Amino acid sequence: MGRPIGDAPCAPISPILTQQGRVSKWGKEGMPLKTFDADLSNFDQVFGGFTKSETTEGSPSEPDQLKFLLFLADKDPSTNRSWCPDCNVAEPIIYEKLEASNSNLVLLRAYVGDRPTWRNPSHPWRVDPRFKLKGVPTLIRWENEAVAGRLEDYEAHIGDKIDSILASN
Repeated sequence: MGRPIGDAPCAPISPILTQQGRVSKWGKEGMPLKTFDADLSNFDQVFGGFTKSETTEGSPSEPDQLKFLLFLADKDPSTNRSWCPDCNVAEPIIYEKLEASNSNLVLLRAYVGDRPTWRNPSHPWRVDPRFKLKGVPTLIRWENEAVAGRLEDYEAHIGDKIDSILASN
C-alpha cells in the first residue's frame, strides 16, 4: 500500500518515479518535487531507480539534482497517522521546506515498518552500513553513492537545519 503526503489519498508504492510539481499548502512555489516510495519489501529495487533518478519517462537525472532519503515510520491506515510522534511533527515541516526549495530535488521516502519491526535491533536499515539508522524520522542527503548530510530524529523537524542540509555542498 502506498503512503500519503499530508491528506492525499494513498497510491500504490511503485519503483517508477512520480513527479509532483505543486505549490505547497503554505503558498510557496518551488521546483517540482519528484518522489519515490519504498518499504522493506521493495527498497533495493526502488533505491536502484532513485540513485539513477529516472523520471516517469525514464530519462536520466539532471546533473544538478539533489537527492534525499527520508526514513519514516509506517502510517496506521485507519488514522493516516504514524505510530511515531516525531514523524508526525517532522513530516509536514520537511515537505514544506522541500516543496519551497528552488533546487531540483528527488526524494525517496522509505517506510521502516510497524513499531515492532522497527524496534528490532537487526532491522535492515539499522545495520546497513550505508544508512546506520538510529531513529525515525531521518533525513539524508545522498551524493556520490554516500551520505553527504543527515538529520536524525531529534533534529529532523528543525527548519533551519533542514535549510542547511538543502544548501550544503
